[in-house]
Amino acid sequence: MNFAIVGCGFIAKKHANAIKEVENANLVAVSDKLPSAMQQYVVEYGANAYEDLDEMLLREDIDVVSVCTPTGLHAPLAIKVANANKHVILEKPIAMTLEETDKIIDACNLNDVKLSIVHPNRFRPVVKELRKILNQNLLGKISHANAIVNWNRNQEYYDQALWRGTKEFDGGALMNQAIHNLDLLLWFMGEPEQIFSMEATRLRKIEAEDVSAGVIRFKSGALGLVEASTTAYGQNFEESITLFGEKGTVKIGGKNAIYFEHLEIEGMDESEISKIKEKIKEDPFGIPGHQCIIDDMVKAIVENRQPAVSGEEGRKSLELVLSFYESAKNNQPIQLTKEKEYVNN
Repeated sequence: MNFAIVGCGFIAKKHANAIKEVENANLVAVSDKLPSAMQQYVVEYGANAYEDLDEMLLREDIDVVSVCTPTGLHAPLAIKVANANKHVILEKPIAMTLEETDKIIDACNLNDVKLSIVHPNRFRPVVKELRKILNQNLLGKISHANAIVNWNRNQEYYDQALWRGTKEFDGGALMNQAIHNLDLLLWFMGEPEQIFSMEATRLRKIEAEDVSAGVIRFKSGALGLVEASTTAYGQNFEESITLFGEKGTVKIGGKNAIYFEHLEIEGMDESEISKIKEKIKEDPFGIPGHQCIIDDMVKAIVENRQPAVSGEEGRKSLELVLSFYESAKNNQPIQLTKEKEYVNN
């Protein structure tokens, strides 16, 4: 199955490496407005380079296109790819607005092509193990959960490109860094019903937020706490998700949420818990997430099914981020219904 990449910046390298590792996947073309950005892919992967995306999309042998551009460009490019009857792999977040998101999903449905959103953390061994625990209802009724991302993105990071940290093309700590954690939180906890959020831009000279704190009430009645920042001094400090249930408490954490920091479940003895923890420590990252996304897309096409992280799944985390933004802007809780409503104080 032949792949192409649009946008040859940093994240495109992960897609190219993943395509190389997946059986029956082959990178044949790349497109970018800068010829120098494409040179590596020509030399290392033998891909053809196209400054004109429309010209690349005329190739009938291309099956799937990975869109690896700044988020603000996702919608027009993904829609163009779908209209060329190519399957779409779209980097996170799916888009900057729900209107753009729905247009992407509609274009893919209209052209009968698959749409996969890159939330690779779902494929980490510790995440899959926690999902298994939840599927078996080992924690019982969940009282609350928290999702924390305190990372370092210094001013040099934002100054690398004019679009970084902007509200039009990138977003801040929630939209760019924490959205993977929010995807997992929703995957574990289900639909949110009500949210309230506060945000600030404290240390970075950017348009969007560099720190955010929010509260969620899920439809199950459980509560959730969200903390996100890019202001941790020096280096990434923590990425974690903790679930508190009537029969157990589980925390996956570390700097990148790849270990069980705490695992206590009713009826599970210490030897069994140690065995699970040690198994994760032996191979905490497992198969790289982007490789799992590429492999899943190949299988989804062959099996004619939805990808594991579909457009609808990608939409959920974006809607949560945008609701946080709206709540913070208006300093009011928001009821998440088909038509969002502010909750009277």
